[in-house]
Amino acid sequence: MPNTLIIGSGCYIPENIIEGSYFKDSVFYDDNNQLIEKQTEEIIQKFVDITEIERRRYLSPEDFNSDLGLRASLEAIEDAGIDKEEIDYIIYATNFGEVDVDGIPNFMPSLSARLKNKLDIKNRSCVNYDMIFGCPGWVESLILADTLIKAKKAKTILVVGGETLSRVTDEFDRNKMIFADGAGAVVVTATEDTTVGVLADSTLCDNGEELNYLANGPSLNPASKEPRQYIQMKGRKIYEYALKNVPDAIKATIEKANLDISDITKILIHQANAKMDYAMIGRLFKLYGQKDYDHAISPMTIQEFGNSSVATVPTLFDLIRKGKMEGQTFIPGSHILFTSVGAGMNINCVIYKFPEGKI
Repeated sequence: MPNTLIIGSGCYIPENIIEGSYFKDSVFYDDNNQLIEKQTEEIIQKFVDITEIERRRYLSPEDFNSDLGLRASLEAIEDAGIDKEEIDYIIYATNFGEVDVDGIPNFMPSLSARLKNKLDIKNRSCVNYDMIFGCPGWVESLILADTLIKAKKAKTILVVGGETLSRVTDEFDRNKMIFADGAGAVVVTATEDTTVGVLADSTLCDNGEELNYLANGPSLNPASKEPRQYIQMKGRKIYEYALKNVPDAIKATIEKANLDISDITKILIHQANAKMDYAMIGRLFKLYGQKDYDHAISPMTIQEFGNSSVATVPTLFDLIRKGKMEGQTFIPGSHILFTSVGAGMNINCVIYKFPEGKI
């Protein structure tokens, strides 16, 4: 049975840098639709203190999700050195599809079909598939790609994560400062070397009361006449859920690969909230009897790029792989870990081993 190896990667980070001052004239309401009386500057600073998000990136008005995915995919395909017609599947992780400038989501045709069209792939046997799985969508797409390859249904797959969350946020919701735009992609292929590539994975889906921890809803401003639905989240509930469940899920996946935490050289975790990520990784190490950990094992991009949902993990992977994050590298022959938690609520994790040669 073949294994799944990453042979190329790419990402697209929008050029529009959005500072905290961008929100200085905002008026915010809380989850109970009550006006928040605090000074906006105070709200912004408290937000930074908790999340560490100083800046985020927004796409240009003329761009769409598929444009971001196209740029990341072209880079990944070139990096992989393959002919695009070799691609058997395009799996595109998204939550809102092709959102227009008015914030209206569009899933027909699918985002993966749009991307195939923009890539000008003529191969009719290249299957397009959208993965709607919350923020863990890209990691779940990688898991699906590995399943298809192991089942010998495909040999080469383009795995993309792209989102334009700036277009689906409520202007009256302070959580809008978390969200950002971007895209990341990898090309994976089958390898007969079963000692490298994707070694183990796991997925957990809690869809009971957790279902509405992150969902769409009307504006928090009770006077708003806008009929649109916006992304909304119950921050405290998500924090408690993640801290309780994610570390155990990661540990179980490490054990599934017959490894120990000491074997993992990098943890690429979804960038949603710096405080939450630190807490989850800290608790993971405590499960192994370690009180402290070197924060370099879990590199962060959220301070500069914000939360771009499905794009965060593949973007982080591409930046490190190409030496674009100061002080961060992947070691040939080492094990790394991809993990995410998000809307559903869903959790997933992948253990990946690099070949001894080229990363």
